[in-house]
Amino acid sequence: MRPPPDQLAALVAIADHGTFEAAARHLHVSPSAVSQRIRALESAAGQVVVRRGTPCRPTAAGETLLRLARQTELLYDEARAALGDDAAGRTTLALAVNADTLATWFRDVVAEVAGWEGVALRLVVEDQAYSGRLLRSGDCLAAVTGDPVPVQGCSSERLGVLRYRPAASPAFAERWSTGRGHDWARMPMVVFNEQDALQHDVLRDRGVDRPPVVHRVPTSADFHEAVRLGLGWGVLPEPQLLPDVEAGRVVTLGGRTHVDVDLHWQRWRIDSPLLMRLTDAVRRAARGGLRR
Repeated sequence: MRPPPDQLAALVAIADHGTFEAAARHLHVSPSAVSQRIRALESAAGQVVVRRGTPCRPTAAGETLLRLARQTELLYDEARAALGDDAAGRTTLALAVNADTLATWFRDVVAEVAGWEGVALRLVVEDQAYSGRLLRSGDCLAAVTGDPVPVQGCSSERLGVLRYRPAASPAFAERWSTGRGHDWARMPMVVFNEQDALQHDVLRDRGVDRPPVVHRVPTSADFHEAVRLGLGWGVLPEPQLLPDVEAGRVVTLGGRTHVDVDLHWQRWRIDSPLLMRLTDAVRRAARGGLRR
């Protein structure tokens, strides 16, 4: 099958905006026109491609077509720009990154993309262990992920290691000191969200289960601040941790205890100059911000 561009555009709009009505507003057509395009796409594919609901989401078959649609959209945008089409508009780069990456070394990538004319960056914050699904679904064209095995249709390369170390405010560490260490079984802990297993990895190495008090702070900057304020202990990435240790705002716990997270860059395997340019920017930032 060779889906027409208007049908693929309708699928992208539904995936991005959640309803047929919102997709129609985005495309400046009627909802019935969007519905007709999707029905035609489903007829050609021989299966349902959009799961009707609130919000509407692509089916497995729809995700396959969504990847094709976004890849085609990127290549069309680049071709129009190369031909000097004044109406080419902007090219959207949709990327998945984990919160700690976005708060630390990936800022160099953001700063570089800021100088790229006609490029809109759309960042999706997702844990590095789960970002692969955004590549499979076609929602993102590249991702910083913890999985070295490339998603089908993608390439994968290792970026380096983001090292985490347990830390707390000096007053908190003193309060929970046992003389030779700290009371890991009882002292309050801060986690990022339900998927955050880094603190539990530290406890498991000590034969300790979940402590009685666990605080949940779901943004990287506020998690960092909660640890500094003494809400609990938590593992901090070295780019955030080391300046605070030097300034005396936090102290490390557990001696040389650390958790290393391997990070990889997965991107669609298409011949896109813009995607290659982005990859080069990510490599440079990783060399400056990650352990090799």
